[in-house]
Amino acid sequence: MKRYLSVVILIAFAGSAALAQGPKVGALTAGSAGDAAASHSTASEWGLPAVPGKILFYGGDINVNDPNAGGWANENTLLVSSAAVYAAVTAPENGKVVTSAVFFNNAATGGFFDPPVGYYDIRTGVSEGNGGTDLLHGSAAQTATTTGRDPFGLIEYTCTVSFAKALTAKPGTTYWFNEQPQCTNTGDANCSSQEYFFDNTTQQTNGVNANAQPPYQMYAYSAYFGFNWENLCGSGQLPGCKWGSWGLLK
Repeated sequence: MKRYLSVVILIAFAGSAALAQGPKVGALTAGSAGDAAASHSTASEWGLPAVPGKILFYGGDINVNDPNAGGWANENTLLVSSAAVYAAVTAPENGKVVTSAVFFNNAATGGFFDPPVGYYDIRTGVSEGNGGTDLLHGSAAQTATTTGRDPFGLIEYTCTVSFAKALTAKPGTTYWFNEQPQCTNTGDANCSSQEYFFDNTTQQTNGVNANAQPPYQMYAYSAYFGFNWENLCGSGQLPGCKWGSWGLLK
């Protein structure tokens, strides 16, 4: 019943073609989003709530004009519980890299984050059907800053949380990160319809060390949708599931 309800909701946002291009359900694509591409903002701001000098890595902006623009359910809300997308980054072979915070760019159906807390999770060794090793996870106060873009006709936010302790990356190691906003306040009527979708990037526009993100290495884990560490591209390599729009801070 949950899976059917989610399909109906997603069709209302993006049309049935979105379901064919995503992993199963829980996906939106610009190619079926009506006038979304024509109505995008031209604002230069991309929403990172930190000075540029703190950016260790950023995958790049979503291109709302690209028919391969896409987003995947990444949320803990009253409507959709337990839907998480994990994106990867590989530490350089040389040099010490220490990160203290992660941010994800999420397209949201509304500007409600209640409570204003985000979850984070860091793993290694993720593969199809395998969640690998959980290194660090928790929840912390979340900042949510608008980017000036409106993928799929929604509002994009940069959602950032800091870790309880910094992560010192091992050279050459690939790590998978998730940052998940929530709207779980049963006393807030907005949470009954609030959703968040993790955005992709197809040209890595404005990226910082963007080549550190290995292609086709995003995974979905969701008890709600029935995803058990499923690669967003499945067995193929589609342009829309190549890279995610997210980053790490010092």
